[in-house]
Amino acid sequence: MSGAARPKERLDTRAAGVIGVAVMCSRVLGLAREQIFAALFGGGGAMDAFTAAFRIPNLLRDLFAEGALSTAFVTTFSKTIARGGDEAAWRLADKVITLAALVLGVLCLAGIVFSPALVGLLAPGFDPHKAALTVTLTRVMFPFILLVSLAALVMGALNARHVFGMPAMASSFFNLGSILAGVGLGAWMDPHFGPRALVGLAIGTLIGGALQLAVQLPSLARLGYRYRVDFGFRDPGVKAILLLMGPSVVAASTTQINVLVNSMFASTLGDGPIFWLSIAFRLMQLPLGLFGVALGTVTLPMLSRLAVAGDFPTFRGELARAMRLAFLLTIPSTVGLMMLAEPIIAVLYRHGRFTAHEAAEAAGALRFYALGLGGYAALKVLVNAFYALEHRKTPMLVSFVAVLVNLGLNWLFTVHLHWGHRGLAFSTGCVASFNFALLYLLMRRRLGGLESAHLFGLFARAGAAAAALAAVCLLAMHGWLHDWASESFAVEAPRLLLTILAAGGAYAAVGSALGIGEIRTLAAAVRRRLRRRA
Repeated sequence: MSGAARPKERLDTRAAGVIGVAVMCSRVLGLAREQIFAALFGGGGAMDAFTAAFRIPNLLRDLFAEGALSTAFVTTFSKTIARGGDEAAWRLADKVITLAALVLGVLCLAGIVFSPALVGLLAPGFDPHKAALTVTLTRVMFPFILLVSLAALVMGALNARHVFGMPAMASSFFNLGSILAGVGLGAWMDPHFGPRALVGLAIGTLIGGALQLAVQLPSLARLGYRYRVDFGFRDPGVKAILLLMGPSVVAASTTQINVLVNSMFASTLGDGPIFWLSIAFRLMQLPLGLFGVALGTVTLPMLSRLAVAGDFPTFRGELARAMRLAFLLTIPSTVGLMMLAEPIIAVLYRHGRFTAHEAAEAAGALRFYALGLGGYAALKVLVNAFYALEHRKTPMLVSFVAVLVNLGLNWLFTVHLHWGHRGLAFSTGCVASFNFALLYLLMRRRLGGLESAHLFGLFARAGAAAAALAAVCLLAMHGWLHDWASESFAVEAPRLLLTILAAGGAYAAVGSALGIGEIRTLAAAVRRRLRRRA
């Protein structure tokens, strides 16, 4: 590749920033969604049932939505554009969308019919009343997987054409739709927000899923795409996607086995743990969505094109750079979430029927989940690199090992050490870190190096900067946040926000003083963007 062409294939930090802001908006709305639901229904058995029911169709999400199908489609679609142009890529999209709609339609019907068996498998510890409610909610929400999978395919096509803003914002419309329609229908079905009102929330989830798909279609139309039903499933592009999906489906299914195992353990711990874990994981996903998902979304098309061009030195450099950015941005989030878990949960969720005890239990899970945040974010980038190289079996084999590790750690922390739902969160964080470490070593061997010295140097300097962040959090917990448990939201929320801003500023200042180049690069990008707006 010529020197003039290479800059086009560098990591697009501006696009990553756009995606990060959009994903952050979605995550904030997701938090608002759970806050409202928690205030209306509390953090006990009712929300356990809703969370488990929503999780059942989402077991397929890593296979068909933002998972194996989407990743294989983006990889093949990007290569089709590079080799055959836009028209060939659009024809491929027609075939893939048609096939996905048929397969997922059948799966939805099967899921509705076999919901009792699925609930019995996922939540064996539920009592009969709780299980029956979960079955009803599962049947209502199962078609969500069809809607969100089609939305993910549209998002993948747009990303491959360098359209990132609206696809990243689409999930915000899901949250808005599910909040407005769900709460409205719930109030209509049961003004006292008893278990019957949960059916309204379930219907609202479907409305939100439909909005997530619909808002992206105008962007696709502006690119010149018009969907046509096409049953040409023997197309080489479709076959390439299915071949890519095979090991990816196996790898993703092992992830879902981990989710299944965690849910089974949590269902035996009484009323509340499933929802507490969901709350904690949602908060952990805020920085993950802002940094890990954004970087992973931008890097997949770029790395796929570099792999096609055979430019492996640039491939190696951009992959290493993306992982350093992931760690740089998630290390402060990890420290902050661990040190401020209690006031964060209390400010966000301790309202209405959600009690102080439930807030404390969710905060305990958040602290352990945060330990795996860096591994999760870097995996979003690293796994995509394996797919771009068409080394699809490697993540699959590593995921098999992860299942065994997760099962063993769940038993150790939850059953043997009696850590309850906190043990499940800690196991999840450990497995994410293990996955990253093993895949990193394998990719390093494949590429003949991965700028490891730069990465370890970043860890050392970012660790020092994170110590400054921790000092600010510690001072705040013994100062203006010391009475967080008794203060009102109006008093405590500004104090918490001030603490987060001060801690983040301390991290950035110390990191910049220690010569972390990525901080200066990000700061320069922000300044350029502000100048454009000015």
